[in-house]
Amino acid sequence: MSQKSKRIQTDTDVKRKAIRQVVFHIKKKAASEYVGSENLKEWINLIEEILGKEDFLIRDYIEARKSLNDIIERTLDEEMRFKLRDSWFSLGKALEKKAKVN
Repeated sequence: MSQKSKRIQTDTDVKRKAIRQVVFHIKKKAASEYVGSENLKEWINLIEEILGKEDFLIRDYIEARKSLNDIIERTLDEEMRFKLRDSWFSLGKALEKKAKVN
């Protein structure tokens, strides 16, 4: 009998997956045009570049989250600001994710 070896998920794997999900939802929000939407689109390019790196440097993600907060503060559209604030909180939670221990 051969057992299929399962790849053990690391904390980094879990964090990356969670961050990708948050970025996916932010992309949906960025699809609508509003004053300042170009800043959010630039941020999406930045975070995708960070996600594309092989190394997982938490400080890069923390800096990206700070940058997103700056964008939120400069967003004049109140509804969009609240939506992005929710994503900002979700991104923080994604950075705290840990792999499940069996």
